[in-house]
Amino acid sequence: MYKTTEITSAEIASDNPVHQRLLFPYVEAAALVSGQVLEIGCGWGRGLELLTKAASHYTGVDKNEELIAGLRIEYPKSTFIAANIPPLSGLPDNTFDYIVTFQVIEHIENDDLFIKEAHRVLKPGGKLLLTTVNKTFSLTRNPWHVREYYADGLKALMAKYFQTVDTRGIHGNEKVMTYYEQNKESVKKLTRFDIFNLQYRLPRRLLQVPYDLMNRLNRNRLLQADGLAAEIDYTDYLVSKDPAGSLDFFYVATK
Repeated sequence: MYKTTEITSAEIASDNPVHQRLLFPYVEAAALVSGQVLEIGCGWGRGLELLTKAASHYTGVDKNEELIAGLRIEYPKSTFIAANIPPLSGLPDNTFDYIVTFQVIEHIENDDLFIKEAHRVLKPGGKLLLTTVNKTFSLTRNPWHVREYYADGLKALMAKYFQTVDTRGIHGNEKVMTYYEQNKESVKKLTRFDIFNLQYRLPRRLLQVPYDLMNRLNRNRLLQADGLAAEIDYTDYLVSKDPAGSLDFFYVATK
């Protein structure tokens, strides 16, 4: 199976800063969730050890049937559904205490229905925990993303269906931001050849494979530069009260 750099590995050393950045919200979520927990876009199960221990029952949904089949074997007490979403077909109204969906909404064509469906399957008083990248900090166009959000736009979308939206961010300490600046300079060196701005003009699908190749090359180069990429840990990330100034958004919406 072709593995995109979007499926960030815990095993590949050059993926480490991104893996730790994606692991951090699961650590935070594990301290918040309980009861019936649904994860939309569980992927290969980065946060399953944490979430399954916190929940009385865990349900994971993902479109990747191969990954879901493997997780069913690894976590037999949990429920796994292979489906393209939205909608959340087959899941009844008012079922879950918490929904976790991390770095998923940017891949969803119909983001309005995505939020509406999350609201539908939550119990009254239930909470949606959602992360996604902050477009302000994106270094180039990611052709795997349908769209990216600014802080106010994401809040407005979620507030269409949820009574309250607690807006937080996920940001990094000095070590993380040093790596970010190194990455920024490295990306500039690669994109300076795009004199016709093709990254924004060509269809997403045409750009996905070249983007992955350049992304892997860039991550490997940064790893070899000074070893900083290997040193970053999830504890180098933090929850911020300034979502607009953070690498990622971490929004908690209550039904």
